[in-house]
Amino acid sequence: MQIKNLLVYCLLFSTLLSCSKSGNFVLTGKVNGLRKGVLYLQKVEDTVLVNLDSVVVDGDPEFELYADLKEPQVVYLTLEKVDASDYDDRILIFAEPGEMTLNTSLKNFQSQVAITGSENQLKLDEYNKVLRRFNDENLNLIKKSFEVRKDENEDSIVFYDQKIQNLIKRKYLYTVNFAMNNKDYEIAPYLAVSEIFDANVKYLDTIYKSLEPKVRRSKYGKVLKDYIEERENTNIEEQTQTKTISETDGIEE
Repeated sequence: MQIKNLLVYCLLFSTLLSCSKSGNFVLTGKVNGLRKGVLYLQKVEDTVLVNLDSVVVDGDPEFELYADLKEPQVVYLTLEKVDASDYDDRILIFAEPGEMTLNTSLKNFQSQVAITGSENQLKLDEYNKVLRRFNDENLNLIKKSFEVRKDENEDSIVFYDQKIQNLIKRKYLYTVNFAMNNKDYEIAPYLAVSEIFDANVKYLDTIYKSLEPKVRRSKYGKVLKDYIEERENTNIEEQTQTKTISETDGIEE
C-alpha cells in the first residue's frame, strides 16, 4: 500500500512540475516520424551548451519547450536519439521572446525544418538561402581545382584559386551589405561575429557603426564591439612589435 501511495505521489509531483513550466519564450512544434527520444532547448554560455528545457518524446512527436530570454538570441533544438547514433541532430534558432513554432521530420531533421514567429529568424532564413548558393558554387570550384591539380596544369590551378578567392570576397561583401541593410535587427552583429569574424576590421567597424542604438546594446552588438576593440588592439601591438624589430635590426654594434 505504501509503495502504491508513493507511486501516486511521484506521479502527481511530476505532473505538477510539467504544468509549472513557464517562461517568456515558448517553442512548440512537431518532429514527424519521431517516436522516442529527448528534445533539448539549449544556448551557448561561456562556449558551453547549456540546457534551458527538455522534453521526453514517447509516442507523441509534438513538443513544447520554455525558456526566459532577455532579448533575441540564438538557441538550439537538439535531438538526442535512442538509437545510439554517433551524433545528435541540432537546429539553430534565432529566438525572440514570445511564441515560436518549429516543425521538421526525423528523417531530415535539419534540412526540412520550418521555423516561424521571429523576425530575426526570417532574416536568417533569407541570408542562408543565398549563402547556400555561395557554398554550392564553392564546392564546385574546389572540385574543379582538385581535378586540375591532378593534371598539374599550373595555369588552371592559378585560375581556380583566384576564382575561389573572388567567391570568398563576394560572400564577405554580401554579408556586410546584408548586415548593414538589416541594421535594426540583432542578426546584423551576429552575422558579423559568426560569418565574417576574420574579415578586415574596417568592415566589422562599418557594420557596428551602422547599427541602431538598441542593436548596439544587444548581446551580439556588445560582442561585436568587444571583438573589434580586441582586433584593433592586437593590430596596434603587432605594428609596435614590427617597428621595434625594424629599429633593432638597424642598430649597428
